[in-house]
Amino acid sequence: MSTIRVSEDVKERLRDLKREDESFNDLLDRLSRTEKDVERIAEDLSSIGGEDFEADMQEAHDELNESLEERMGR
Repeated sequence: MSTIRVSEDVKERLRDLKREDESFNDLLDRLSRTEKDVERIAEDLSSIGGEDFEADMQEAHDELNESLEERMGR
């Protein structure tokens, strides 16, 4: 276990992003996942979905990215 120092502003933004049932460690793990992780999961799931499943997953991925960017103030 290690300690990470952040400003109060950053801590408040992280607190706003944190889900109710989530620790700060869980939050940082979730936020630090790469696009490649999401793409790999989408590829794995596409084998169980219909023809439009991959397109639906890409659309959901894009929407999540946009939402995260808005919440992060970018």
